[in-house]
Amino acid sequence: MGPGDQIDVSVWNDPVLSKNLLVRPDGMISFPLIGDVSVAGKTVPQVRKVLEESISKFVPNSPVTVILVTLGSAKVFVVGKVASPGEYVMNGRTTVIQAIAMAGGLTTFAEREGISVLREAPEGLVAFPFDYAEIEAGRNLRQNMELKPGDTVVVP
Repeated sequence: MGPGDQIDVSVWNDPVLSKNLLVRPDGMISFPLIGDVSVAGKTVPQVRKVLEESISKFVPNSPVTVILVTLGSAKVFVVGKVASPGEYVMNGRTTVIQAIAMAGGLTTFAEREGISVLREAPEGLVAFPFDYAEIEAGRNLRQNMELKPGDTVVVP
């Protein structure tokens, strides 16, 4: 879970404590009675457990349900000579070709051989080359890598 995700939290038998929440940019949510809770990097079951443990101090024996409504944290960026450059939400596994397709495809003047994927890594920004022409020809298909949240596809 991460910033931009939207979750529904339901507390059994207590509609006042049932909320639709947006994960803030700092990775936190605000919940009645317990205040700010860090959810960044946690799974839905982990968030449910944390909320249930915290809420039980105020409302004993109240099971909590957490549903991920919108996955807003899994975004990639496609910039440069594509039809619609911008930010795109990944719905499941997304490859470079799929991200380019989400952005409306390459424009007439795009450099098919000079595309790159930029990714933040512990050692700094890493660039992965991508040759669209090779993919079109059915060669070097391994370069059509799966994107990770935060990746940027640059189409010169």
